[in-house]
Amino acid sequence: MTPTFRARIAKAGNSLVSLPVWSYPIFQWLALSVSLLFFISVVVTPLSLTHQILFGLITFATAYAITRVSTNRLAVLILMMLSSAASLRYLYWRVTETLGFENWVDAMFGYGLMMAELYAMLTLFLSYFQSAWPLQRKPAFMPPDSSTWPSVDVFIPTYNEPISVVRQTAVAAKLLDWPSDRLNIYVLDDGRRDELREFCEQAGIGYLIRPDNKHAKAGNINAALEKTDGEFVAIFDCDHIPTRSFLQIALGWFIKDPKLAMLQTPHVFFSPDPMEQNLDVFNRVPNEGQLFYGLTQDSNDLWNATFFCGSCAVIRREHMMQVGGMATESVTEDALTALKMNSIGLNTAYLALPLAAGLATETLSRHIGQRIRWGRGMAQIMRNHNPLVIKGLKLSQRICYLSASLHFFYGLPRLVFLTAPLAYLFFGAHVFQAAPLMILAYVFPHILHAQITNLQIQGRFRHSFWNEVYESVLAWYLMRPTLATLINPDKATFNVTAKGGIKNESYFDWVLARPYIILLLLNVAGMFIGIWLILTSGGDQSLIYTAVFNLVWTTHNVVICGASVAVAGEQKQLRASPRVNFSIPATLALPTGHRFVCHTSDFSADGLGLVMKGPLNIELGELVYVSLFRGDEEEIFPARVRFNSDNRIGLRFYELSIEQQVRLSQMTFGRADLWAQKWVNTVPDSPLSAIRQIGRFGVRGVFLLIRESGKAIGNRASRVWSRRPAQS
Repeated sequence: MTPTFRARIAKAGNSLVSLPVWSYPIFQWLALSVSLLFFISVVVTPLSLTHQILFGLITFATAYAITRVSTNRLAVLILMMLSSAASLRYLYWRVTETLGFENWVDAMFGYGLMMAELYAMLTLFLSYFQSAWPLQRKPAFMPPDSSTWPSVDVFIPTYNEPISVVRQTAVAAKLLDWPSDRLNIYVLDDGRRDELREFCEQAGIGYLIRPDNKHAKAGNINAALEKTDGEFVAIFDCDHIPTRSFLQIALGWFIKDPKLAMLQTPHVFFSPDPMEQNLDVFNRVPNEGQLFYGLTQDSNDLWNATFFCGSCAVIRREHMMQVGGMATESVTEDALTALKMNSIGLNTAYLALPLAAGLATETLSRHIGQRIRWGRGMAQIMRNHNPLVIKGLKLSQRICYLSASLHFFYGLPRLVFLTAPLAYLFFGAHVFQAAPLMILAYVFPHILHAQITNLQIQGRFRHSFWNEVYESVLAWYLMRPTLATLINPDKATFNVTAKGGIKNESYFDWVLARPYIILLLLNVAGMFIGIWLILTSGGDQSLIYTAVFNLVWTTHNVVICGASVAVAGEQKQLRASPRVNFSIPATLALPTGHRFVCHTSDFSADGLGLVMKGPLNIELGELVYVSLFRGDEEEIFPARVRFNSDNRIGLRFYELSIEQQVRLSQMTFGRADLWAQKWVNTVPDSPLSAIRQIGRFGVRGVFLLIRESGKAIGNRASRVWSRRPAQS
């Protein structure tokens, strides 16, 4: 299809939408009523197998033509409607035609699967609503006269994180471009550490403590609010390093909108999370949170339902105090605070510009612990501050908050999907009371349309099928705490997510992998049973079709469970300060006085790598001086050589003063252009590539389990043998 033809189609669609007749309410209501009646008829009309297959083919062809003609917002909305029609048609058929169970075994497994499908369908439709029209808010400029700019307090709450991590964020905060007489930086130390207090005194940074740790991070911030008086509060987790331009870009909307209570910016990470690290997909596959910060928050912004995420955000003090400060009734105090602000008519906003970057969780156990806290917090909100009934919210806001609250309940449905075909393979249970071909005729349009639509909506932020891997890794660990918190919301407690650790060696986390291993072995057993059923079917076509259907489903589950096992293979991380791959102009000065032009390959708070124009004869441990450039600015730092090979040299900074640490941050982490270049800078989504990629990880997980099992058996045998009494 030529670009000219696509342009003509798009122009015709825009002309149709812009007709004057649509400005009259009567025509709007008439069009809506006719469309709704047509939509309902499409959903509920019964069709034969042949006609249902034809329905699927026609809708697939329509969706394909739309994706080829245009990718604008109208095209995405049409894809959503096609997907919703196919999914609701499947749901209507599922409820009316497939639940006539004949025994309690069929009913138990069948209704369990039906409930999981209803949850998945609800979250699908809620996500469509949320992502229908991202606002794509642009920055608002500050007034030219900086003497009119408001006062800002920067809060950096910390508890037990490494002081080196806190120090890096604090020195970067000193570089914020804001009038110094209206900027105050405070480290809020719930760990009450003398070393951190001494650093803050030397660096000219405020240091605040309190007598207890009540209500954890929320209580820490509320205690600081009582001791400070800035008109605005910028909050950064102690591992999130802001760029110099953060305040100037973030504060403009507060000047423009007096009712704006909070503005959130993305959480960007310069280190890989355990899934990225252990599967080696960092900067190649969007991480788990990129969909939320790349699309969901931008879409929530349209509905004035942006969530506060606890860091990289600015809050108007007056409005925060109107809701009683940071909420303490939930362990996700940030989201609840935003909910309270929205419920009293205040606005929240999202600016999809990366203005800070932080550390991701290093190990799978820490990653799971963090997600459990989020899940518990959203369950508390669902139970005690249900967005469907809380006063003051608009319908669109209720839907956005409901979607966020329901998201973390995917644990049980995901486990159901990973075991559902085993009900037939192990127990002969028929969870669908329908012919296999009819099931496929209804299931395929539902699943494939959802994939096509989400590819168009989410392709930049989440690759196809990766959602199943992310959810499967966390499902078992989220299921119990979220359901328990929903029943008893007062038992959830806040836990700090540790950052900044190292892993001295690679290892396989047998404890965390146990649920994935059990699921993997069950599905592998199911595969063999499915093959056996086909081979012993005696030509029974119905049995063969049913067995093949469940065998294909089980094979899919083996791949997903295998990939989950692969995630438990922790890779070593020897650097306590992760390095950022970024090229900065530099020169290297030797003690002899010679200077060499070069550029960085990466940097961290402790050192950097240099790429020279050729090999350089320099001894390890030698003291050198490296200059870093930003435009016409040059800063010089002492360092010792730690590595020298070919044209690459590794340096470790040597005895930097606090002032030098500040200047280093200015030339590296504080650069305004750094994170913008890395934002959503992954390999484009390709469903076929994603299938091959996840398939490889599934196979890797199976072989990893075999290898580690062999090691464990060998080690156990060695211990038993070593305890045998010596032969005389």
